[in-house]
Amino acid sequence: MNYRRMGNSGIRISEIGLGSWMTYGEAVNKETSKKCFETALENGVNFIDTADIYANGKAEEIIGEFLVEETFTRKKLVISSKVYWEMSKDVNDCGLGRKHIRESIDASLERLDLDYLDIYFAHYYDQRTDLRESISTMHDLISEGKIHYWGTSVHTAAQIERVISVAKELNARFPKVEQPRYNMLDRYIELEVVDVCNDYSMGIVVWSPLMYGLLTGKYNEDTPDDSRFANLQFKRGEGLLADDLISTTIEITKTAEDMSVKPSQLALAWILHNKCITSAITGSTKPEQIIENLKAVEVAIPPEKLEIIEKVLDNKPKKKYPYDTLPFD
Repeated sequence: MNYRRMGNSGIRISEIGLGSWMTYGEAVNKETSKKCFETALENGVNFIDTADIYANGKAEEIIGEFLVEETFTRKKLVISSKVYWEMSKDVNDCGLGRKHIRESIDASLERLDLDYLDIYFAHYYDQRTDLRESISTMHDLISEGKIHYWGTSVHTAAQIERVISVAKELNARFPKVEQPRYNMLDRYIELEVVDVCNDYSMGIVVWSPLMYGLLTGKYNEDTPDDSRFANLQFKRGEGLLADDLISTTIEITKTAEDMSVKPSQLALAWILHNKCITSAITGSTKPEQIIENLKAVEVAIPPEKLEIIEKVLDNKPKKKYPYDTLPFD
């Protein structure tokens, strides 16, 4: 396993992280989840990502049980969770207000059976709450030792800029990492988010690096009966199974075969080729998938293959400005 520094922070996290969305407490039974968890840690994964909303707290509970049962050194792990989404019908049980953040961190720590989190993400941008309230609360949690760092998730470049600006105004702790969706088929962060994160020395840990499994190639010919898309009743030719996306994944699969690697490994290696990315968070339903995904850190993509991939994807985001360059450039 390789490890990368998270922005200009003092921690290094595994290039492949272990996520728990739509798996722990939901699509995967506890026994299989534990095998995936053990396999990841045994092979050098030190970054474990979850959120209070995942299975409405159940994912955190299951991870907490594994952490208690396993023989591990807490200091070797980087564990993150998130806050924002509605956890109950209570009017104050959502958002990034001080009350909800403070109650949520205590609930997450109890479910995980931990004294602190390494990273606590604002799981969405809260339009209804003054940023000063949210940022000062995160700052306080760091001061109290309940979290080491805080980050943003699914924030636009402008929203990250605003967060940094208010943090400066308050002389408060800056967010140290952004967690966006990013993969071969969804590259919007390349337009501005990556630049903003670089400007403020923030790390980037991405979710859905395999686009919900589409980039594994298993949907190229049909939709397996035991797959996530089958369970969600996705129709061929529509949405994520649209003909153009399937055509692209078929071509990516061919490129992977030419390189003697799995399409999932190529998709992850393509993300990690971008040195601005700190880690790719993967969700696996089988231990074998963990092993397969981890091999991506060994895949080097030669320049000529990168050019082929770029032509196949043909989706590099373009500037939304009227001019690519100014007259005096």
